[in-house]
Amino acid sequence: MAERIEQRLEDRIPELEQLERVGLFTHKEIRAVLRKASALEYKIQRRALRKEDFINYIQYEVNLLELIKKRRARIGYSFKKDEIEHSILHRVHSLFNRATGKWKDDVQLWLSHVAFCKQWNAKHQLSKVFSTMLAIHSNKPALWIMAAKWEMETRLSSESARHLFLRALRFHPECPKLYQEYFRMELMHAEKQRKEKKEFEQAKMDLGEFNYSEEILNGEMARIVYRDASQKIKGVEFQLAVLSIAKLFDFTQGLQKEILESLQARYADDPLTWDYMARRELELGALQPTEHTTKQKKVSEMAQREERCCAVFDEAVGTVPTEDMWKCYITFCLERYNRKTNSEELKQKRLERTLSVFSKAHESNLLSEPLYKQWLQLLLDSSLSEKAVEVTEAATRHFSQSVEMWQMRLRVLIQLKSDDVTMCFEEAIKHVKSKGTLPLWTLWVEWSEGTNSKEDTEALYQRSLRATTPAESVTMKERYLDWIYRNSGYKKVKRLFTSLCENRPVSLDFFRKMIQIEKEQESCRMLHLREYFERALREFGSTNTDLWLDYIKEELSHPQGKPENCGSIHWRAMKMLQGDLVEDFVSKYTLLQTGHL
Repeated sequence: MAERIEQRLEDRIPELEQLERVGLFTHKEIRAVLRKASALEYKIQRRALRKEDFINYIQYEVNLLELIKKRRARIGYSFKKDEIEHSILHRVHSLFNRATGKWKDDVQLWLSHVAFCKQWNAKHQLSKVFSTMLAIHSNKPALWIMAAKWEMETRLSSESARHLFLRALRFHPECPKLYQEYFRMELMHAEKQRKEKKEFEQAKMDLGEFNYSEEILNGEMARIVYRDASQKIKGVEFQLAVLSIAKLFDFTQGLQKEILESLQARYADDPLTWDYMARRELELGALQPTEHTTKQKKVSEMAQREERCCAVFDEAVGTVPTEDMWKCYITFCLERYNRKTNSEELKQKRLERTLSVFSKAHESNLLSEPLYKQWLQLLLDSSLSEKAVEVTEAATRHFSQSVEMWQMRLRVLIQLKSDDVTMCFEEAIKHVKSKGTLPLWTLWVEWSEGTNSKEDTEALYQRSLRATTPAESVTMKERYLDWIYRNSGYKKVKRLFTSLCENRPVSLDFFRKMIQIEKEQESCRMLHLREYFERALREFGSTNTDLWLDYIKEELSHPQGKPENCGSIHWRAMKMLQGDLVEDFVSKYTLLQTGHL
């Protein structure tokens, strides 16, 4: 192994001598490079190879290349690149080849090699990397697309790109993304040939030796790709994706027409088809802006186009009366309403249209829960409070078991200071299952705290503890404790704490809240703190190290504390804590003793 490493280091000497001779590196720096290279070489020649060692070596060589590049620029020296950079590049490629040969499944390693080749313009080497990578990772369409794009855009080889796409489609015959990019590539090829032909004609050159097929120039190859893909890939999303690509090229009107006809014929009942056809009306018939076009004329023309869109949507919801179709219609209306405009008339018209569509969808019983929320928000933003109340009532009728719908209705009533809030809360609790009612009870007690008497609020808290599930009641107990302390003082909260402790489960925050309350008292008694800590430890002592440490801190810092109890508490903690928590406790306790915690 040592001989091999010595040989590799000797191979570096010519490039290092050149670096010193031309003044890019000093003698001291050359020695440092040799020492570092020696250490890195030993790591990659071991029996047990590690990927990190190869990555570190490659990164070192890349950094060296970047440093040489900067120093060349600084001193203005651009010679001897073959003797210096070429040697380092060759070594980096060799390292990448060894690493990817050892860890073939690491795609990121392959991509790093690809990125390096692109950065240093190593086209011949990159072609080899792609070839090897695709032989191993033929199951990844994204890699095929990357390779084909490089062939097309960098090497300007349409034939190689086409060959790669055809190979990829043998492995992935139903991959939409592959077909889309293949389709795009054929259109780019056609556009490139059209530009070449135009330039030759403008230069009045003889086209005899160049064969420009009219079919290829008109995108016939892309049409073949599309037809083949349409037979294998179903779904309107693919058709729309291909159509959006075709629209990027100005010579594809015939192809666009074919895709559009296929879309309407095969997917006439799909909401996305209707959505596209309706939105298309915004683009059709648009006036070309001129210097004499007035703002009023622009507004009028935009209003007419939007009306045409809505006419298509109206036909769509009649033909395909589904929830998804109404969602497309409403989404379009909301998008238009949210667009900025200086015309108040146009904005008002968009608002009225949006509210009308919401109402029609509601009357058809095809309005989803999220859309009800959007409808309500729009009404509240438009100060239509009475209509908002009607909408929330309708929403809770349609989705009577939805907690979010009831919350939405209750918040509107609370905001409007309605007299029906209590009745609505009762109705909500009756309809919604006990599991999941916590948000409703939380909202109810929040409202009651600011509106009702203390007695009514306390009765509501007690009722919530009985009505919620044990897991949800934990949160209500914390809120109840806090509210009693704020409104009735220490003595009552202490009695409540004792009472609630008997009604498990309780949370750690519940105990911490009571400890905090005790510490806020002028005559904070350690006897009470011990009681609260002991109760908390019975519940959470086996799973929480901080609780034990806080107990020890109180004994050490409280005026009535007994530092001699700390040893006993430490011993109990070591016995009670589970698994790795013991080690965690010991390290934290050590920090506490040394004053670092």
